Amino acid sequence: MRSRYSAYALGEADHLFRTWHPRTRPPEVRGVPDLTWEGLVVTRVEDGGPGDEAGLVGFEAHWRSTSTGEQGVLRELSRFERRRSRWVYVGADPEG
Repeated sequence: MRSRYSAYALGEADHLFRTWHPRTRPPEVRGVPDLTWEGLVVTRVEDGGPGDEAGLVGFEAHWRSTSTGEQGVLRELSRFERRRSRWVYVGADPEG
């Protein structure tokens, strides 16, 4: 989860693509060029340990628009699965 946040913050689309499950990832993965990511707070973790095949991570990612100065928080509950011994992002549900 933290590596994916960092990839968004640094514009590392290749990392996002590689860590997204092929079953659910879009054909092209891009960051959001108008946003600066300013902080990550993990709010929930379920499963995802050494013996698990799936896990959930809830988070709040703080952002700022570089064009308007607007600020906000993205809240999400991300689903991950273990694939070939590596954790990959499967999808997300908004978390309120």
